[in-house]
Amino acid sequence: MMTHVDVSANRSAQKYGFTTQLRRVIWVLVWPLFRWSPRPLWAWRVWLLRVFGAQIGRCVHIYPSVRITMPWHLRIDDQAAVGAHAILYALGEIHIGARATVSQYAHLCAGSHDWRQPQRPLVTPKIWIDDDVWVCADAFVGPGVRIGARAILGARAVAMKNLPTGHIGVGNPLQIRPMK
Repeated sequence: MMTHVDVSANRSAQKYGFTTQLRRVIWVLVWPLFRWSPRPLWAWRVWLLRVFGAQIGRCVHIYPSVRITMPWHLRIDDQAAVGAHAILYALGEIHIGARATVSQYAHLCAGSHDWRQPQRPLVTPKIWIDDDVWVCADAFVGPGVRIGARAILGARAVAMKNLPTGHIGVGNPLQIRPMK
């Protein structure tokens, strides 16, 4: 039997403590320094993210139009890139491996709600993008998903399940094919 959604309980739930809420407010106030920095200032944006607790490797390129919700949940390894207008909805941890590319307008969503409970509490499963992965333009990676090493998630594909190492995922629902 389906019960009604308890909207009041969801809205009144304390999802984050005071410190996290304060960090979010400060990040929103500082974010224009990230957003309006000139494109070649890769090191400036990396430094700013590190100040907010992100773990970022060497030679990482993050475009100024990338939207990052909670940088302290972000880990990006050496030589990775995050393209223009990508969304890193880091309510939970997001790990982007070495030499991985997250292309323009891609969306990595490490947060959702438990639909099985009437109050729909927040859940924040980790997203893991392995080394040498390519998340193509406008693709979506859902909470708790792992994209295996050297895999490709095609343009506009929706990954709500893991994509194995060395495979290509396309479409919605996701169709997984080995690389030839």
